[in-house]
Amino acid sequence: MNFTRWSARFPGTQRRAAARRTDQGGSPGQRGEGAVPAARGEYGRQAGTPPDDVPVPADGPDGAAVLAASDGRATAPGAPLPSSDAPNGTEGSGGTGGHAAPSGAPGAPGAPEAVGTPAGAVTGAAAGSPAQAPPAGSGASAAPAPLPAPPSLEDFSVREILSHLPGLVALTYGTEHRVAYVNDAYAAVFGHRAPGSTVADGCPELSDLGLVPLMDQVLRSGKPRTVKSRRTQGGGSFTVSCLPVDVPAHHGRPARPGGGVLVHAADVTDHAEAAERLRASERRHRETAVTLQRSLLPQELEQPDDLRVAATYQPGGTDAAVGGDWYDVITLGAGRTALVIGDVMGRGVRAAAVMGQLRTAVRAYARLDLPPHEVLQLLDGLAAEIDASQIATCVYAVHDPNEGRLVYASAGHLPILVRDEDGSVRRADDPTGPPLGTGGWLHTSGTIALPPGSTAVLYTDGLVERRGEDIDEGVAGLERALSGASGAPQVVCDRLLRSLGVTAEHDDDVAVLVLQHPSRSGADAELFHNAALDLLGGVEAAPRARAFASGVLSSWRFPVELRDLGVLATSELVANSLQHGTPPMRLRLRRTDRRLIIEVTDGDDHLPRRRRAETEDEAGRGISIIATIASSWGSRRTPGGGKAVWCEFALPG
Repeated sequence: MNFTRWSARFPGTQRRAAARRTDQGGSPGQRGEGAVPAARGEYGRQAGTPPDDVPVPADGPDGAAVLAASDGRATAPGAPLPSSDAPNGTEGSGGTGGHAAPSGAPGAPGAPEAVGTPAGAVTGAAAGSPAQAPPAGSGASAAPAPLPAPPSLEDFSVREILSHLPGLVALTYGTEHRVAYVNDAYAAVFGHRAPGSTVADGCPELSDLGLVPLMDQVLRSGKPRTVKSRRTQGGGSFTVSCLPVDVPAHHGRPARPGGGVLVHAADVTDHAEAAERLRASERRHRETAVTLQRSLLPQELEQPDDLRVAATYQPGGTDAAVGGDWYDVITLGAGRTALVIGDVMGRGVRAAAVMGQLRTAVRAYARLDLPPHEVLQLLDGLAAEIDASQIATCVYAVHDPNEGRLVYASAGHLPILVRDEDGSVRRADDPTGPPLGTGGWLHTSGTIALPPGSTAVLYTDGLVERRGEDIDEGVAGLERALSGASGAPQVVCDRLLRSLGVTAEHDDDVAVLVLQHPSRSGADAELFHNAALDLLGGVEAAPRARAFASGVLSSWRFPVELRDLGVLATSELVANSLQHGTPPMRLRLRRTDRRLIIEVTDGDDHLPRRRRAETEDEAGRGISIIATIASSWGSRRTPGGGKAVWCEFALPG
């Protein structure tokens, strides 16, 4: 049995063969094949007539060739195949043999191939017939249906879009800005505007917003412009964009010269009010910090006898938070003066509060009359206790008129500058320690000369620090400004601020402290005198000291009462030093325009203290007597070892 010949009769074999011919491209006629499988044609040629059980083309009612479907149903060329779920042998809608095709239709036995038949079309299918779904299991996939073409912009109604916009829209034309259209949102806020009216006459709200000059600019330049958060007289705030538009010819109307302007306004009233509330809150916060800052600074500087001092504090601008800059001048007694300037890192009320605590601590430590580096050592530990997250820079300096110099210590602060009488400027170059609050550092003291006629400047970084510029350049600029600054200390402060470009809108707060050691001559010089005596020997030094004091005070033309009190104080201080101190001993008398200062130094570093003496005690009353008759008294340790005990008397008048 020839299996190849008989397998062509199976329905599945016929469908697969038709699919292969379709995939290979072209119709059976184009390949020289008939409408039936090759095996069946071969059998027909060999036997002359097909077997009874082999479906063959038959003539339909109108003479068209009818093909036998794989499931036993007849299908005419150009007609859709019956449904796969119909029973075998069901007749088509065109008659018992299915739809008939005209003689010579494509796919009929012996018919020529139709012109324009697509390559790969199924055999027997006419052009334009419905597409056949591929049989199940054949492996072919259906092509996706084409998407519909998108609508063009002209298909939309611009008027309808503008009328539904939540933003306010007004359309004007011409150089006079005549109203052509306003949308519903615009009419709801400002009312309906008559077409053809000018903006100046019919739209006062646009004039309130200051848009007429902007619309003129848009027409001239042809470029859009936007203004933000403009306020109307009614209290509303709007962000407005003006866009140039052309008015082309339309429906027989000619094009309008000059074009037009589309005005779009977004209501930002809520945002503007929230921003204003935020700005008001920031202003109150800043005012509170500035008030706190100024209340913690000295309301009036102490004025030493031998120095002229001025200071200024300039808070940062409205965009800069208040910092922690501070300064102070502290009279230590015996003509000595402490000068302090510092800067707490940080901004706002917290920095001001830390600054206030440090300033109070400095004044307390200064009363101990400690060397500058010891004061900073105490402040370092205190700063860490106040707030471990805060650090501060500080310079603490002490001026002694008897020595003519500044003894200072610096904790991470900028150097002191001194201008001599000839205009040359010197910089304190001794090393500085780390800022306060870092801990673990032993600070040291340095010195810089402050002769008569010189000016010293202490300042914070806000005076010299600029963004994008090295701070050393700022200090060099301050040196140049100081070299040309002369006059009273307050005048020098103002000149330095102007020279360094510090204004009310400066981006950082600034503190400046200026002190001058004036050179005196003539009658003014007669008010300042010094006299000293080395106390040699034993107890006989006491009467020599009293005689020396009496003669000096008489030469200074003091009243008799003040002269007697001065001699008594000298006697008690010398006796205390002879009894409790060690050589070398020295008596120093100093007068200023406001006070008399008596000081005794010796080599012992044990400081005296005032105590209550009992009735039967023969000693212990010297310091009590001095505290009673003098305006003030005190003691301190001297740098080379030893101590100094002093008292002051205020001059009459």
